[in-house]
Amino acid sequence: MAHSALTPVFAGLRTGLHVLLVALTVLVMARAVFEPTASSVAIIALAALLLGTYALGGLIVVTRGTPTLRMLWLGTLTTEWVLLLWLASEAAYLVFPLFFLFLHLLGRAWGSVAIAGATAVAVAALGIHDGWSLAGVVGPIVGAGVALLIGLGYQALAREAAQREKLMQELLATQGQLAATEREAGVVAERSRLAREIHDTLAQGLSSIQMLLHAAERADPERPGVEHIRLARETAAANLAEARRFIRELTPPNLDDEGLGGALRRLAASQWPSQGLKVDVRVSDTVELPMHLQTALLRIAQGAIANVIQHADASRATITLTVHHDRLSFEITDDGRGFEDPSEAATPPGRSDSFGIRATRERVEQLGGTVTIDSAPGRGTTLMVDLAREPAS
Repeated sequence: MAHSALTPVFAGLRTGLHVLLVALTVLVMARAVFEPTASSVAIIALAALLLGTYALGGLIVVTRGTPTLRMLWLGTLTTEWVLLLWLASEAAYLVFPLFFLFLHLLGRAWGSVAIAGATAVAVAALGIHDGWSLAGVVGPIVGAGVALLIGLGYQALAREAAQREKLMQELLATQGQLAATEREAGVVAERSRLAREIHDTLAQGLSSIQMLLHAAERADPERPGVEHIRLARETAAANLAEARRFIRELTPPNLDDEGLGGALRRLAASQWPSQGLKVDVRVSDTVELPMHLQTALLRIAQGAIANVIQHADASRATITLTVHHDRLSFEITDDGRGFEDPSEAATPPGRSDSFGIRATRERVEQLGGTVTIDSAPGRGTTLMVDLAREPAS
């Protein structure tokens, strides 16, 4: 059982029962030593055997044995107790700790039947050895009732502890999901802020520079140095296009409208065909994922396709999302030139895409998933993400 606030209680009860059984068995042995009879040697040997069997069960059988082995051990221990009880009436008191073993290993129904049978045996043995009396009958019956109440209470506490532990794990998991969602929301907010800053400053400035240079070029197209003005205008236009691409990548398509599938299809249709890359999206619109997972997968697709554009020299790429019960697989495959050693893809020196791959790995690891890259020269590249599927909130 996992540790909980009730674990010390359970440990104390188990320790007390162990001590009780050992103490009662030692009492039987002591009685045989100090009040010797013809059966004293057999009593001492049988009591020692019972202690050895009990210790063996506690060390091996109960903790790591199969159900069949446990039943065999319990049957052996019970048989040894009955034989000891036949020789010494004091062994009747050992039935009390045995009651708890019956409940623990046989369950409530069969354990209760075993307790009733053991009580009848103890009452009969006391009657045969010491003569029939009210105490000899009532004592074992009261002990059986107390053991039943304690054992059933123990089981109820154990179930409650297990339920509390499960609830605690669920709360911790929910807390982790909320923290991940908050982090993702913070990242999205920061990227949106950066997109606005780039749009309001750098992009607007480049747009103004481009218009001013264009005006200067048209004002006197034959002036000396006009080719430098034209080059400066074209450079500003190229940088403006790059800034706008940054803005588009920093600002994700609206996932709330059509979900991840719609966002990926809009991404494929709006950005990459102009770069000479056709992107196919194989994502079902019926797949429901929490928003932070959708956002993460969208970001991974953006980064991966950007790497394909910059480095793969590919004509086609495919984005595929496959869901298998509680796991999901997200793949981005291209038909580009590939590379020699995929294991070095996360940290290649001097490569501008190394941060993107490293960021993808870090993002997936934060979500508890794994990233695999499969590539070879001339065979293209496949980036595979494996994640646990979480229910949509």
